[in-house]
Amino acid sequence: MTAPLLLRRTLAAWLTAVLALVLAACGTAPAPLDAAASSGAGQPSAPLALPDVATSLDAIVRGNSRWQPVAWSELPGFDSDTLFEAWNAWLKSCERPGPVFASLCQEVRRLSIGSQAEQRQWLLDRLQPYRVEPLQGGTTSGLLTAYFEPELQAQRLPGPDFTVPLYQLPANLKARQPWFSRQEIDTLATAKEALRGREIVYLSDPVQAMVLQIQGSGRVRVTEPDGSVRLIRLAYAGHNGHPYQSIGRWLLDQRELRDATWPGIRAWLRQNPQRVNELLWRNPRVVFFKEERLSEFDAAFGPRGAQGVPLTPGRSIAVDPQSIPYGTPVWLASEGPQITLQRLVLAQDTGSAIRGAVRADYFAGWGEAAGELAGRLKQPLRLWVLWPKGRAY
Repeated sequence: MTAPLLLRRTLAAWLTAVLALVLAACGTAPAPLDAAASSGAGQPSAPLALPDVATSLDAIVRGNSRWQPVAWSELPGFDSDTLFEAWNAWLKSCERPGPVFASLCQEVRRLSIGSQAEQRQWLLDRLQPYRVEPLQGGTTSGLLTAYFEPELQAQRLPGPDFTVPLYQLPANLKARQPWFSRQEIDTLATAKEALRGREIVYLSDPVQAMVLQIQGSGRVRVTEPDGSVRLIRLAYAGHNGHPYQSIGRWLLDQRELRDATWPGIRAWLRQNPQRVNELLWRNPRVVFFKEERLSEFDAAFGPRGAQGVPLTPGRSIAVDPQSIPYGTPVWLASEGPQITLQRLVLAQDTGSAIRGAVRADYFAGWGEAAGELAGRLKQPLRLWVLWPKGRAY
C-alpha cells in the first residue's frame, strides 16, 4: 500500500468516526447527499457477492406468518435499489427503535453518509433475509395497496363555498359508544349540538372530507379570518366507533359501476350529484382530527405512523404488526399495471384493513400524483423481512 493511499484511507476513517460521533450526539439525520454522491458515482464498481442462506437457520413463526430464511439472491432488484432513499426512512425509525434494531442504529446513522455500495455490503454482513409466508401455507403472494396524504384548501370559518366541517374529538365521545353515525351527524340536531365549537376548518367538498377521513391525515392550506393563509396538518385523533364501510364496495354490489377506484367513484358522483349523501352515508364511520403545526422541515415528511415516527414517501409501509414488527426493514417486490416496485422499505404504520402475513399499504406521499396512485393501486405483493443475524425473535 502506498503512503498517499494509506494517508487518504486514514483521513477518511477519521472523518467517518467524527461524523458518527456528531450524529450519535445530536440524534438527528444529516441532510441527504446529492444523488451522485449518494449513489457512489465515480467509485469503482465490483460484482456483488451474495452469500448463500445459512443451512442451520430455522424458520421463524410470528403471529399468523412464517418467516422462511432465504439467500439474498432471491430478493428481486437488490443490487439496483437506491438505498440512500430508504436510509432516510430508517433514520426516522431509529428515533423510536424497537429492542431488536436499537443496537444497529448507531451504524445506520454512520452509514447515512456512506456510499450505496457500503450500505449494501452492510446489509449483507449484518442482516438475514426471510421470506414472509402465511402460517397456514399456500401462496407466498399477497396484496399491495397504497395510501397518501391529501392536500386540501380550507377556511377557518364557514362561507358560501366552504360548508363542510372537520371536527375535533367530541367531549362526550367516550360516554356514548358507538357515537352518532355519519348520517346522524348530518341530520340530527342533538349530534350537531354535541359538535358545536369543535369545528377545526371547513372544506368545500364532502367527498374530499371523506377521502381525508379514510386516509387518516392531510395537509390543509387554511385561510384565516384576517385573510392570511397557513399550512397545517390534520392528524388522526379518533373515530365515532362505527365500522368502516367501503362506498366503492357498495357501488359494486349495486352494479352502479365496475371501476371502484376513487377516480371511478368521482366520475359516478359527477353523473349522480343528487345522490352524494346517499353514497356517503353508506359509510357510518366519521374520523375526528387534531391540528398540528407544519414547519418547513416537517413538510418534507408525511404524518406520524403507528410506530410514532414521520412517514417517508415511497419508503414507508403499513403492515399487520402481528406479522411484522414496527421498525423492521423489509424488501418489497410488486409488479402490476400501475407500478413496478423492488425496494427496501420500513414497516412504520398499520391500518384497520391491513391484516395478514403478506399484506402492505404503500405510503405514496402527498399531492395529486400520489392520490392517483393510491386510488388505483391493487396488485400482487411479495415481502422479505431483513432480520439482524444472531438475534432470535
